[in-house]
Amino acid sequence: MKITSIKSHVLRYELEKELGYSQQYYKHRTAHLVEVQTDDGITGWGECFGPGNIALANKFIVEKVIQPLILGEDPLNKEHIWQKVYNLLRDSGQKGMPIQALSGIDIALWDILGKKTSAPLYQLLGGKCNNDVPVYGYGMMLQKKSADELIDLFKEESKQIKSKNFKAMKMKVGLGPKEDLKLVQAVRDSIGKDFKLMVDANHAYNLKDALYVGKGLDELGIYWFEEPVAPEDYEGYRELKQKINTSIAGGEAEFTKYGWNKLISNKCIDIAQPEVCGLGGITEYLKVAALAQANFIPVINHVWGSAISIAVNLHLLTAQPDMPGGLFPSKSMLEFDTTEKNIFITDLPKEEFSILDQVKNNNGFASVTENIGIGINPDENFIKEFEVNE
Repeated sequence: MKITSIKSHVLRYELEKELGYSQQYYKHRTAHLVEVQTDDGITGWGECFGPGNIALANKFIVEKVIQPLILGEDPLNKEHIWQKVYNLLRDSGQKGMPIQALSGIDIALWDILGKKTSAPLYQLLGGKCNNDVPVYGYGMMLQKKSADELIDLFKEESKQIKSKNFKAMKMKVGLGPKEDLKLVQAVRDSIGKDFKLMVDANHAYNLKDALYVGKGLDELGIYWFEEPVAPEDYEGYRELKQKINTSIAGGEAEFTKYGWNKLISNKCIDIAQPEVCGLGGITEYLKVAALAQANFIPVINHVWGSAISIAVNLHLLTAQPDMPGGLFPSKSMLEFDTTEKNIFITDLPKEEFSILDQVKNNNGFASVTENIGIGINPDENFIKEFEVNE
């Protein structure tokens, strides 16, 4: 079997309202799918992390940079392909967009392996460690409104997320240290003191401000404080981890086993959040997860994107052992977008695929199907309707 072509599909549509996080507001939702075709008729699907025009840059890398390197290769030789591409791009792309582009291709190769062997992805990863996976909802994105207006919006949205049976929820911050703590306090009051609440700063703070916010979060019983400082600031992460009680989570902007080794060896995080569609794909994710496990750091994947990303992560978490294990272990959770309806999740797959229904009907849990590969395939007509041709 040989790789005959690699196609990149950037999808986009306009949101009804502008949403944002600490770094920017955005009006369009984007997804970047990768399609790898073979000479025996098997097609694999993957996804690249990277919103907006970053997806267009990654499309060029997928089709014009990486594709010529691996046409004619056996798609089952995933490790060889990964190392070949990384070595040839190493001088120019040890992190960032080249690795995001490689991630989507690698995921598609695993999908091909599943389809070739008639096995669901989780079986290829070692089988089931979990019959189902708890799911948390992330919403409460920033909007161009006053702090008081956001407080009212977040209080209402948090109640809605809780009512849908999610096991926990995550909110954005980024207005400023004092305003952010008021926002978190309002959500905590809205959902009660015993419901798991996580706070995501998207590296909005310097160390001093992160310490101020972190100590405030200690008083509010926050489950984790995500990306408090810039991903390059290993010393800041380490000091923050030492000085506050709330768990520090991070890693969505870290790449490959090399970057993750530095993040972990510097004792920066309590919770690892690898992004499989960005760090190098499933092949590299497994090595990152092993690094985290060897250092007894829980892995709770970062999940952003379409139904393909969600399906892949559900398989990864199904195959993930408890850390450290026991009769009543703390389970890793699947992150799920609860903001304005995301048609790249609801309408993209040909197959029946609804995390929301599972969460509602199964008291906050979701489980994989026995479909082969990653378990879903995108609707070609849907792709044609929303594909960006630039």
